[in-house]
Amino acid sequence: MLEKFFKLKERKTNVRTELVAGLTTFMAMAYVLVVQPSSVMGFGSAATFTDINGVVISRGALVVLTAFVSGLMTLIMGCFANLPFALSTGMGTNFMLGALIQSGKMSFGNAMVVVLISGFIFVILTAFGIRDVIVKAIPFNIKTSIGVAIGFFIAYLGFKNSGIGNYKDGISLGNFTDPHVFLAVLGLILIAILTLYKVPGALLIGIIAITIAGIPFGVTQVPHHLFGVPHISEITPLTFSFDMHGMFNGTTLVLIFIAFFGDFFSTLGTVLGVSEKAGLLDENGNLPNIQKPFVVDSIGTVVGGLLGCTSFGTFVESSAGVQAGGRTGLTSVSTAFLFFISIIISPIFLMIPDAATSPVLIFVGYSMISSITNIDFSDFKESFGPFVMVIFTAFAGGIAAGISAGILADVAVKTFAQRGKVEKAVHPIMYAMCIPLMIYFVFN
Repeated sequence: MLEKFFKLKERKTNVRTELVAGLTTFMAMAYVLVVQPSSVMGFGSAATFTDINGVVISRGALVVLTAFVSGLMTLIMGCFANLPFALSTGMGTNFMLGALIQSGKMSFGNAMVVVLISGFIFVILTAFGIRDVIVKAIPFNIKTSIGVAIGFFIAYLGFKNSGIGNYKDGISLGNFTDPHVFLAVLGLILIAILTLYKVPGALLIGIIAITIAGIPFGVTQVPHHLFGVPHISEITPLTFSFDMHGMFNGTTLVLIFIAFFGDFFSTLGTVLGVSEKAGLLDENGNLPNIQKPFVVDSIGTVVGGLLGCTSFGTFVESSAGVQAGGRTGLTSVSTAFLFFISIIISPIFLMIPDAATSPVLIFVGYSMISSITNIDFSDFKESFGPFVMVIFTAFAGGIAAGISAGILADVAVKTFAQRGKVEKAVHPIMYAMCIPLMIYFVFN
């Protein structure tokens, strides 16, 4: 039955290989169950956080919801698209929206509205095949630099929350005699070494090692129970939680754009990149039936918004399972099963300290920043917009301000540099995009 449904022989694989590949993918991306709660409600040992509307956000509830939706959408990807791709909450949008929730500038319900709208836009564009028009309209340097800018922001959070960097009075090194800081540095070194030797699940292994090492230092607090799930009263406030108050402004438009843009292009790059590694592309470098993973991905963001999660996307860590031999949706099905199992062991994920998760943020930031090499810095027209985007993100208020400023700078420079050259003309869609971005700066 499995052979017929997943076409194992056709893709030159077998059940055992697919199951091992699924385990490998899960190990490579299970860190999301640790990082996601902190991205939304902040780092530290607090079990709950109350937003500006009085909604109580529980770490345990976020772990369970993330595990459930990740398992559900990964299962659908495996059965519907028959591809070895796993999905979960994307690193980037979660920190952007989480920072706004924690600062009181946005309620949890506001954030879920942003996620839901971006997901519906993705569904509509996928259904009508408009995605190709958008891909061609937005220049390569902007597509690349958005990921780079978000990478800088995530790395900054890793330095800040670990204590490696001190940002209270300017910028300086933290106290390296503090066990939290020492363990965070040790974790970063460990993850780097494991990655150097291409050990599957390097991030998860680093988290586990530092969590265990933190027990004698008092950094890790061992829970009384290793099994269990949060009470339903902790979960229900986060599901179908929508707040339209204060949403009709320029900031909201920018946030929806960033959420959609990040999900759209990270999925495009991941799907094509992992498919190439799995040998699933045709002779023209295209993935047959590529609309299927896009449909699943877009629906995942909608479901995520409904069930209290941030934007969902196909994880590049799926390549770990492909490297282990995964070629069909059976890999995804086995990964999904492990996500479901994670629901009943949520206390284990809740015991993990900031010292163990912060190195992961720094490393995720590195992996996103590394794509900056794809930008041609010898060409001022191509590099100035990305430069502005990164600098504004790092030093002037966060991701939304940085991406908005970068796009406006890119369009402005290229507009004045055209001099009638049609081949280098800025696409009309980019000019239209500048309107809400300017509104963002005027009314923010």
